[in-house]
Amino acid sequence: MPLPEYSGTLGFNRAAHLLRRASFGPTRQQIEAFASLTPQQATNLLFNQTLPDPVLPVDPDTNQEWAESGITDPEKMDSDYQGYFKCWFVGQMLSAGVAPTSTLAYSVREKLVLFLHTHFTAIEEKINSSRALYFQNKLYRLFALDEDALPEVNFRELTKKVSVDNAMLRLLDGNQNVKGSPNENYARELLELYSIGRGLEGSLPPTPAPGDYVLFKEQDVQSAARVLSGFNFDGDFSNDDPDTGIPRGRVRGSDTNASSHDNGVKQFSDSFIDINTGLPYVIQPDPLLLNGSNATLESALDEISQLIDMIYEQDETLRHICRKIYRYYVYHDIPESLHNTIIAEMANTFRLSGFKLQPVVENLLRSQHFYEAAAGYDDDQFGSIIKSPLDLIVGTLRFFNYPAPDMTTSPADFYAITREIINLADDQGMTFYQPFDVAGYDAYHQFPVYHRSWITVNYLTRRYQFIRRLVSEMEGGMLKVDVVAFVQANFAAAAPNARNLIIELARNLLPVSNNLTFDPDADDTATITAERLNYFLVAFLENPKIDDDPEAAWNIRWTNGFDPETVRRQLENLFNAMLQTPEYQLH
Repeated sequence: MPLPEYSGTLGFNRAAHLLRRASFGPTRQQIEAFASLTPQQATNLLFNQTLPDPVLPVDPDTNQEWAESGITDPEKMDSDYQGYFKCWFVGQMLSAGVAPTSTLAYSVREKLVLFLHTHFTAIEEKINSSRALYFQNKLYRLFALDEDALPEVNFRELTKKVSVDNAMLRLLDGNQNVKGSPNENYARELLELYSIGRGLEGSLPPTPAPGDYVLFKEQDVQSAARVLSGFNFDGDFSNDDPDTGIPRGRVRGSDTNASSHDNGVKQFSDSFIDINTGLPYVIQPDPLLLNGSNATLESALDEISQLIDMIYEQDETLRHICRKIYRYYVYHDIPESLHNTIIAEMANTFRLSGFKLQPVVENLLRSQHFYEAAAGYDDDQFGSIIKSPLDLIVGTLRFFNYPAPDMTTSPADFYAITREIINLADDQGMTFYQPFDVAGYDAYHQFPVYHRSWITVNYLTRRYQFIRRLVSEMEGGMLKVDVVAFVQANFAAAAPNARNLIIELARNLLPVSNNLTFDPDADDTATITAERLNYFLVAFLENPKIDDDPEAAWNIRWTNGFDPETVRRQLENLFNAMLQTPEYQLH
């Protein structure tokens, strides 16, 4: 059964929680618009809009498309275009150039695309191909919103496509995997990282024998490598997958004589039992797809399809993927009790939907558990995830309605801004498209630390530095917001009263903000203490203290337009105080 859904309207706090987790961050107006919706209505708006395809990336010096056509400036290196690709992807996270009515749903889709990148990872330095990175990203986008797509558009089929994707072939040496000299790198990571895994992290039994990895064995790695043999990187990107229209790797030899594919029988261990025979799985070529005794492209792809189908028959494969989804959207800690209930139900939805990603995510984001936690749990998980650098930077810019340049009309400005975001993320510990290893960014897989790996003394300092430069007129940095204009446009009703302004900003910026009061004797049910709110008040109006009655002076200045420089400085102090906090690092 699906997870029990939350009933009733979301209200402001739950709407904010949903939009912060599902997208790269909402504006105040978007939170307020969703507050009156039910979770079902909200997720329908977020996940079921007809969205435009991204505008193709261009070379900022020529304004010419390069990713699909392959037409590039001969005086440039491919590393230049790899940089353009990453900037372009960040632009999609910002919804740059997208119609205002679609920016939030567009951001939700891009959050799913990033999830797929964190799962089937990529390392730019190893792949070293801008077009391979672009086409892999295009593949993920095609499969991200899969609920209403054709039945064959699903996570299982995506795994098949990834197995012959040019970027993946190069990342894990699939292009070196040939008959008689198998390379097992992709086969090993396919099983351990991308599909069945090794069981619930933190509760793994001791390995009973060498070569036994709990849910699969060394024999399975070896047999899977033979199944996957015979494909090569296609540097021309002219070999389109007939299902997706996206270039994939080429079979070595020819389509009618896949000479480097191992055409023999592949025997798997008792970790994979064929439900039809009750015996360990055997994968072998379909005689009808062979060219005499020779393997063909069709027979090699059919064997890969058999392999992935075999893996996805295992309940543990579905649970492993659902744990990744849960940690991305809810929380990293999954005790056995939750694993046997919430994760098991998510896996059941995954199977019943035909291995589609979107229904699992939508059901999770509509669930009672997502908003209030399940029976027996004390924590509702609001504010329980440390924002990734991209979530922090892009989400902050989106909240401030930062006008991201349109790549089509202002390509130089677009690439300058998105390159700055990538550099800031690097400073904060996320080197985009350059994770430490093929498991991906530590925050999404490394037990038991997970998202806490985003915080070190240095990374936190860089996060605070980003905020200071963003909101402070006199600080350096390319990214700037006008805090006075922002408050005038978005918080005009609250702004004359300093305390009301702080409370409204806290509700919009901080993950938990119920029953707020400045009275220490009345804050027992508040999620932010009165002491904390008063700290913000002092930082706002008394840094330095220039008025005998700071709150009254603020009201006069703001209401009458007096002393605009002091007003600006005080608002900068307030935003610095509220955004350079541990609370703002959470969502």
